[in-house]
Formats: sequence, structure tokens, C-alpha cells
Amino acid sequence: MSVPRNVLWFEVLMYISLMLDAISVAVQDRTPTPENPDSAIMAVAILNGIVIVAMAFFVYLAAHGRKNWSRWVILAVEVLTIISLALFLRDNNMTLDAGIEIIASVLVTIGLYYSFTGDARGWFNA
Repeated sequence: MSVPRNVLWFEVLMYISLMLDAISVAVQDRTPTPENPDSAIMAVAILNGIVIVAMAFFVYLAAHGRKNWSRWVILAVEVLTIISLALFLRDNNMTLDAGIEIIASVLVTIGLYYSFTGDARGWFNA
């Protein structure tokens, strides 16, 4: 059976967003300070990489494994990402990595819209 068009759009937009997330991690400021030593910077970078790989797995499970729970996990992570990004922007100025994250969040939101509408409705197993 072929993948419905809305599911395909969901998958493509999610993978583009994850690629932007990886670029955002790559351009983050990694200048060590007394409050933020090298070890903490490296730990955050590794954790970001793990999250990106996990999210790619969830996208695969939703798009090809037809797992509904995976789609809901992606939605929950996106809500937390938007809250985190809003708090970051409230406390800091706009940075390149924050701008990339905003674009990635817009793509995820559009992708999630596609995953819950149209011909994607009957695709996911409960």
C-alpha cells in the first residue's frame, strides 16, 4: 500500500525540520564560561544529537509504521520546544540558532497539521 499524500508531506516536512535542527546545533555558541564549562557544552551537544535521532525514529514509526502514539509524542515534543523557544527569546536576543529553530518549528507545525488531516486520518493505527 502506498503512503497517503498528507503522510508523505508530514514525513518530508519533519525530516527537513530535523535537518534544520542539526544545523541549529552546529551553529550554537560553544564559548566556554565559568558557568558553562566545556563538559557541559559537550553534554548538551550530545543530548541534542540523541534527541534529533530519536525524533527521526518517531517520524519513521509514524509515517511507515503507522504508529499513532509516535505522532502524539512528536506533538508533545513540539509543544515543549515552542515553550522553550519562547522562554529563550524572552530572556535573550534573537540569535542565528534561534531563528533556525523558529523556522524548524513552523515546519513541524505544518507537518503535524498534515498528519492529522485529509487522507492521513485513516493511516495511523491506534
